[in-house]
Amino acid sequence: MTLDTEPDLSDFSRIDFSNGAVAAVSGGSDSTALLLLLKAHLDRNAPATKLLAVTIDHRLRPQGAAEAQAVARLCAARGIAHRILAWSGHKPSTGLPAAAREARYRLLAEAAEAAGIGLILTGHTADDQAETVLMRQARDEWPSDRAPSDAGQSDDGPRDEGRGLAGMAPATLYDWRHWIVRPLLGVRRAELREFLRREQVAWIEDPTNADTAFERPRVRAALAEGDGAPRVAEAMALATKAAVEREQLGHRAAMLIRSLASRPAAGLIRLDRDFATAADSRAAIYALRILLAATGGTAFLPDQARSQAVFGRLRTGPLCATLSRTVVDARRTGIFLHRELRDLPPAIEVSDNALWDGRRRITLGDSSGALLIAPLLVAPLGTALAAKRAIEGRGTPASLVRAALAAEPALWRDGECLGLPGEGAGLPGEGPMPAAVAAYPAVAPFARFLPSFDLAPADAVAALLGAAPVPASPFGGHSADLPRPKA
Repeated sequence: MTLDTEPDLSDFSRIDFSNGAVAAVSGGSDSTALLLLLKAHLDRNAPATKLLAVTIDHRLRPQGAAEAQAVARLCAARGIAHRILAWSGHKPSTGLPAAAREARYRLLAEAAEAAGIGLILTGHTADDQAETVLMRQARDEWPSDRAPSDAGQSDDGPRDEGRGLAGMAPATLYDWRHWIVRPLLGVRRAELREFLRREQVAWIEDPTNADTAFERPRVRAALAEGDGAPRVAEAMALATKAAVEREQLGHRAAMLIRSLASRPAAGLIRLDRDFATAADSRAAIYALRILLAATGGTAFLPDQARSQAVFGRLRTGPLCATLSRTVVDARRTGIFLHRELRDLPPAIEVSDNALWDGRRRITLGDSSGALLIAPLLVAPLGTALAAKRAIEGRGTPASLVRAALAAEPALWRDGECLGLPGEGAGLPGEGPMPAAVAAYPAVAPFARFLPSFDLAPADAVAALLGAAPVPASPFGGHSADLPRPKA
């Protein structure tokens, strides 16, 4: 196996590299092989493509800086642009691996943004996928889709019908802007290392990958034993099956959202009464969970068992309940969802690209310098001001519109409400509205991490909320066109 006869990496040929690529390269075997194989693929098929290798020095080990320099030398020898970015600042005493992963994704996205590149590639392999699936299979609950992890964002709650067993998605949208693509999910690590040996390219062994104080190295060590190969194949087959089921469920939930959900006022979602009697109750419960998280601005889907209980009560008649920071108010005229007024964010100074309450992306225009004359704050509108505003609820009860509006972000200066961002001139009795400030809907629970398994429901919620659509898939299509991990 050489650069001219690479392993089966057909995923490369399906990726759209027209806007360049950032390769995350730690210097380990997987990411080093990714870089060389990617460079060879682009040289043969798209030699004008912009390729940037990025190494993150987490500053957690003394050897980190030297290892980053070793990657820099390899890139220089191969004619590949390279940057080293360091994770500076405080390192938490607990949750360090998760914090390091969060920093890594953030820095990779910043490097891609600076280079004008929207695509990031990582070297996750079939071994990583198998480890991920086995870890999730072995414990009762899995991490969130939106929590950064080496596993590539999985699921959201305990015993959640196996959604987390889909493992890593072939692609994940980060911050609604940058696609993180994993083209080596079907390739075993041993294949990549054999490829590097034949190319006479060395790699770095990170000792933390063998530290059995952490769960993943323990699973990795177990897979290295005699029955490891069959267990990997079994885990990969399970991941493929779970991924298909997850995508199918997402498509069915998206159909329900598009046909039975509407937005009569800002911050308020209405579901037709038919939603509670949908024949496909599994898809309806899934859609409800997504809408609850989107309305409440939470990164996690609500607990499945509690969501099932709420859905069951919706079938029996009127209901007023709270789940996932969302009020569920079922009436004869419909099922209404809005953000509860508890635990809303305190007033904070306006900053560009801030995610407010998980529900709104605050942005500043070119004239934002004028806002610095006096501090401009964003805080909830509140019930008193919501009650004074003209209400256009399209037949929706005014009390629900006011309750939803009270939780919407408003701009404040010197204790005076200027109105809602982006609405133009302030209303009578309110100060002048800074035109430079806008608040766009964010699609929680997918605002930070959107696995490609979940493109259909994310698209549907984006359309419902009036949010920006999901950027085009790096594979030139949506979930039905995404490559599957190979068993």
